[in-house]
Amino acid sequence: MLGPSKARDLDRLVVVSLDRLVPTDHFYRHLARELDLSFVRDWVKECYADTGRPSIDPVVFFKLQLALFFEGLRSERQLMRVAADHLSIRWYAGYNLDEALPDHSSLTRIRHRLGLPLFRQFFEHVVDLCDQAGLIWGKELLVDATKVRANASMEQLPDIRMRRPDRAPPPQARSYLHRTAGVGTR
Repeated sequence: MLGPSKARDLDRLVVVSLDRLVPTDHFYRHLARELDLSFVRDWVKECYADTGRPSIDPVVFFKLQLALFFEGLRSERQLMRVAADHLSIRWYAGYNLDEALPDHSSLTRIRHRLGLPLFRQFFEHVVDLCDQAGLIWGKELLVDATKVRANASMEQLPDIRMRRPDRAPPPQARSYLHRTAGVGTR
């Protein structure tokens, strides 16, 4: 039997707990249990003034950066759109349903203020913490080894060793690039 049409009654106020809406076995709950980010405040305190408007909690900022990574997103703008839609990210960051999420531009400014060296240090430390907590098991390795013919000439590429002597590719890598790019076969 065909049931009646579903009425849309979405303006009605409902008392609900965000904590009850996120499943107990959700990834972000597990991450929150296993990964203590309290160290972040000590790392970044030198980047903030003693006076002025209170900032977004740096722990929240880095939780959102982890969500950006885990969700495979490319920008803070995209992250905040997804966070507005995904209750689990909102829960992980500690924002209740009636709280406004941070603006994407604030996250971008914080990221620029903290700088790349601190980000690198943070993510390396998080990987170490995950390893210590048994979250990294090293049983799987995924590699995309698709061979795609490039529309470029190896002879016209600048010599990388001239610009970055500390990161020059080994000779076997250059040889491999020449072979796979089809240099001299046209």
